Amino acid sequence: MRKTAKEVIQTNVERFAHQRILLPTFKQLRHPETIPASVRTELENVGLSDMNPLNLFRLGWKNQGQKFGDINYLELPKEFTGVDARIFILLGHYFPTGAHKVGATYGPLVSKLVTGEFDVSCQKPLWPSTGNYCRGGAFNSKLMNCPSIAVLPENMSKERFEWLNKVGAEIHATPGCESNVKEVFDKANELEGDEVVVLNQFKDFNNPLWHYHVTGPAMEEVFQQINTGKERVAGVALTQGSGGALGSAYYMKDTFGCKIAACEALECPTLLQNGFGDHRIEGIGDKHIPWIIDVKKLDMVIDIRDSDCMRLFRLFNEDLGIELLRNRGISGPLLEQIDMFGISAIANTLSCIKMAKYYELTSDDCLFTVATDGADLYMSRVHEAQAEDPNYTPIKAAVDFEIGFDQRLDSMIEMNYYDKKRMHNLKYYTWIEQQGQTQEELDRQWYDPNYFTEKWDKVHHWDEKIVEFNEMTGMSKQYQ
Repeated sequence: MRKTAKEVIQTNVERFAHQRILLPTFKQLRHPETIPASVRTELENVGLSDMNPLNLFRLGWKNQGQKFGDINYLELPKEFTGVDARIFILLGHYFPTGAHKVGATYGPLVSKLVTGEFDVSCQKPLWPSTGNYCRGGAFNSKLMNCPSIAVLPENMSKERFEWLNKVGAEIHATPGCESNVKEVFDKANELEGDEVVVLNQFKDFNNPLWHYHVTGPAMEEVFQQINTGKERVAGVALTQGSGGALGSAYYMKDTFGCKIAACEALECPTLLQNGFGDHRIEGIGDKHIPWIIDVKKLDMVIDIRDSDCMRLFRLFNEDLGIELLRNRGISGPLLEQIDMFGISAIANTLSCIKMAKYYELTSDDCLFTVATDGADLYMSRVHEAQAEDPNYTPIKAAVDFEIGFDQRLDSMIEMNYYDKKRMHNLKYYTWIEQQGQTQEELDRQWYDPNYFTEKWDKVHHWDEKIVEFNEMTGMSKQYQ
């Protein structure tokens, strides 16, 4: 007989009490200074990649070595971007697993744990992904001593598969590349059952909720640090991916009234031209509109050529490329941390450049984006490029720089009401025809002004549930 939700919660409580696992609240991930002092003290002896449950408290943007400090970010100089606008990029490299997606997995996972929708004693969480989300999910599952399932396209970088094998995840590689999300959904639906719980980042609102309440405030804090009184937040540009990171853009728009640009690969222009093709900007997923995206809140769609991203990725990871950057006056923290730029981070940067050019932004205007992960997850792509063209010369490096950063005002639109409605209606084909969502809810997303706001406001509900759960396990008392 299947357990009731109350019985599952009790099972989870007993497991977490036995394993001495304390769950962080969203408030603590946003404000690590509110984490119990005893937890912070113990974390000083825990490595960022250690399989220690206390690393759940590091699912925020303020990890500095073994302690907490300022936000991890870079400001990109004009010598790099070619535009006057100030561009700030948060660095996901400093999260456990080396990617901020490990934070985004926490929302869907913790909500199911504390409500009895997931039984940690006998069920496996399944993480449908194009790479980092399933890595993050596998990591958090491992911290809870729970086996997990990763479903991702077979053409993703080999580093992703090696990492998943290392942590013992059950891996299902689906046909295609990052554009083949439907195949990932099909496999997830096939595997779902009594012993498998699917945590679908593309439809679970606790994915963008984490970004709304953790990533967005991190951007705000960076702005507060650099603002002299004349600067203004002009916008946020992010690849649409699962739609999760756009939660941070909604927060920034709600706070500052700024613009939001949703970005994608030109080779698979889902938002711009209804979707086809495939591309090499790994991890962003496409050919559908995620259920969790608030399309009405977007202002722009910007498409980026994947060849520009691949050119710059090789440039950033070749000695000749680093020498060229240095000769162009790029030094300091950016040059020292250029390896923090994965392929999608480059796409996000180029999107900010196009946004700055389109709106003719000045040095008083600030744009924000994120580097999901670093180069370490894609070095096999550099090796492939080196095998294809082993004779990398200073001239080729200069050509890569000029072409990669020569972003023009093509393949982008500033959206009007009916542009947004067209894009919103694309959800129908994936989510209603294929994934069992309803037309009624699709319409509510468009016509109900409170639909998405109510989702983000549930953070208080979840924090209350987490506190209650920790009290039931007895761990709150132990870590007072």
